[in-house]
Amino acid sequence: MSSPRTHDVTTSDGVTIGATVHGHGPPLVFLQGIIGDGDLDFQALVPHLTDRFTCHLPNNRGRGLSGDHPDLSFGRLVDDALTYLDSLGQPVGLVGWSAGADLALAAAASRSDAIDAVAVYEPVFPSLLDEQEQAAYGETFARMGELAAEGRLTDAMRAFAAVPFNDDELAVAENDGYLEAAGRYVPNLLSTIQQQPEYRGPTPDDPAVLRAISTPVLVLVGSDTKPPTARNVRHVADHVPNARRQQIPGVGHAGNLTHPEVLAQALAGFFAPAQQPA
Repeated sequence: MSSPRTHDVTTSDGVTIGATVHGHGPPLVFLQGIIGDGDLDFQALVPHLTDRFTCHLPNNRGRGLSGDHPDLSFGRLVDDALTYLDSLGQPVGLVGWSAGADLALAAAASRSDAIDAVAVYEPVFPSLLDEQEQAAYGETFARMGELAAEGRLTDAMRAFAAVPFNDDELAVAENDGYLEAAGRYVPNLLSTIQQQPEYRGPTPDDPAVLRAISTPVLVLVGSDTKPPTARNVRHVADHVPNARRQQIPGVGHAGNLTHPEVLAQALAGFFAPAQQPA
């Protein structure tokens, strides 16, 4: 992989959104999940794509190369992503993982002119959880808060990751140092979650928002993912007009960490035709 460059933009509220940039070719912008940052989430994946694409890895505010700000609301994070896309001066391919998939869908519904095509890997919609799942989710957040108050940030992140990751993925994330590296973001993560109920704007779990997406959408799901996540994928595929669902065998929610080459093949197969000149 070639030496990375950096690219940054300033948002309307004065926050620097910074990214590392790898490779050459048509631009792909990767939107991170809620656990890590752009580099942590996609560092294993992008080496398999940089011979064909320019891969942009922007960081959410308060993560990686980006500046911090108390406003971590969903609408603000979508605006940050759109600001970054606009700075590139051309339509891009957009990839989102987990919570980043939610951002990618919202951006695509808002600004189809800035995006050629979208690939979302297992979006996260808390609104679709049943009562038992919501209770378990709440218990996890409470436990995270307790661990964070004790200064046990890696343990707090480990507790959170156990919700979407399966056992094999947790082992990989542990052995590769992903959870320890992401532990420093626990305060940011908790604040992001706490601000979610305050947001009253459009969200990508709304069928009307999904129906507004006019660009081609690839909805990726691992064969070994957990039932709530599989439910989210079906919801997106059922409501986006130009969506195609693709299952990746032997993968769960964290295929970008555990099976990056397989995920890269799916992305390249989708984006290469989509970004060819008409």
